Amino acid sequence: MKGNKKQPVDAAKQFINKHYPNCQGAILAGSVVRGEATDTSDLDIVVFDKLIASAYRESLQDFGWAIEVFVHNWESYKQYFESDRKRARPSLPKMVFEGVILKDNGSLEFIKKEAESILQSGPDKWSDETIRIKRYFITDALDDFKGCLNRAEEIFIANTLAELVSEFVLRTNQQWIGTSKWIVRALKQYDEVFAIQFVTTFDCYYRTGDKEPIIQLVEEVLQPFGGPLFHGFSLGK
Repeated sequence: MKGNKKQPVDAAKQFINKHYPNCQGAILAGSVVRGEATDTSDLDIVVFDKLIASAYRESLQDFGWAIEVFVHNWESYKQYFESDRKRARPSLPKMVFEGVILKDNGSLEFIKKEAESILQSGPDKWSDETIRIKRYFITDALDDFKGCLNRAEEIFIANTLAELVSEFVLRTNQQWIGTSKWIVRALKQYDEVFAIQFVTTFDCYYRTGDKEPIIQLVEEVLQPFGGPLFHGFSLGK
């Protein structure tokens, strides 16, 4: 580590001893435990403390690191597990399952197994009605993209399509989704070949302005579900 930055596990343990000495458990998660750390990576630490009234998140600088701490009691983590499962973005279960135990009163292995079970089960299956609604909104964005003559507006329509289509592909295959960098990671975990095609298609558009590869990709994704949807769609009727 550069400068006075301590090794991740050492820094995390010292952080816990300094800021949460009475907690019952702590886990170090994130890129540093996955071997994916960069110069701007921080430490993600999940703390379990039965004495806190409600969960909270805090950002600090200590021991040469930017540190994100997620503090839970023995009930709040269950609520977050369930919330993450319902939104299909298992942030906390993933941190707990992948993380390295820093401190444990004997409860963390059970919680890790809870997290693993959620991750392995995957999110709830989309209903036919949900798929239909998503098809419509993807079609709406695609039509805007096809007809747009303003490059600035077109770029942001493309961004919307990237998010909507990645979500559609993952959720119709009962896969977890993500945001930002986690979109690509989730796609790779599901289907690396498709992930490469997806990234290459949008990268080509951003570099050259050629819309056709995106249009083809979106229509191919929708085709097994009936293709683009506009005529006859209604919502709340």
